[in-house]
Amino acid sequence: MGGVITASERSWIAPFTGLSPRCFGKLVTVLRREGRDQVRRGRPWSLPLEDRVLLVAAYWRTNLTLRQLAPLFGVSKSAADRIIGYLGPMLALQPRKRFRKDTVLIVDGTLVPARDHAVAASSKNYRYSTSHQVVIDADTRLVVVVGRPLAGNRNDCTAWEESGAKAAVGRTTAIADGGYRGTGLIIPHRREPGQAELPAWKEEHNASHRKVRARVEHVFARMKNWKILRDCRLKGEGVHHAMLGIARLHNLALTG
Repeated sequence: MGGVITASERSWIAPFTGLSPRCFGKLVTVLRREGRDQVRRGRPWSLPLEDRVLLVAAYWRTNLTLRQLAPLFGVSKSAADRIIGYLGPMLALQPRKRFRKDTVLIVDGTLVPARDHAVAASSKNYRYSTSHQVVIDADTRLVVVVGRPLAGNRNDCTAWEESGAKAAVGRTTAIADGGYRGTGLIIPHRREPGQAELPAWKEEHNASHRKVRARVEHVFARMKNWKILRDCRLKGEGVHHAMLGIARLHNLALTG
């Protein structure tokens, strides 16, 4: 059975991956160089690597069910499930291990609604969600670290350390919002008990802080164009792999 969507038709790439055909080609080339297209034991893949990458990206981008998505690529539901389970983790963003001395990072947490109650919890939006700590470079706006997901009812101070994001950042300068008090991150000035208002210089610092920190909110908005981050049906490590993969696709789209 032939599929409707294929990477050989370049017009399908941008709508279903968020990448230009050129960036998509670079991604596939890197995966081949890493040996992701090697012949494996057992039944061979029914799709070439380009179409398998497109299928995974389309699943993340559209959040269609596998019963809806598989016929578009001319494969069975079980084959589409195997492709996503095998290739999804290989698209994961690798955290940056070294930072320049003058690097400034921005940290924030975001909630991803998830249906697997084993990894999610009822959170402030009254939905079962997972909490993800995301770190971006303030200058380039590229995602550099994504912490492991935690239950959505964890506060940011706890999630910052338990997710592994703190260890990945090390001593690099990082800013965050007021929810990270006591973590050592640079947060806005707050009024002390009995203080009616902040001094003018602190207000100026806070205004500057807000303008810079808003960049991480813009990143979240762009990442959630991949609709699986609005309602994730994947189980177990699936939500983590999707978050890492989408972070990598976001970086590729940003660098062009």
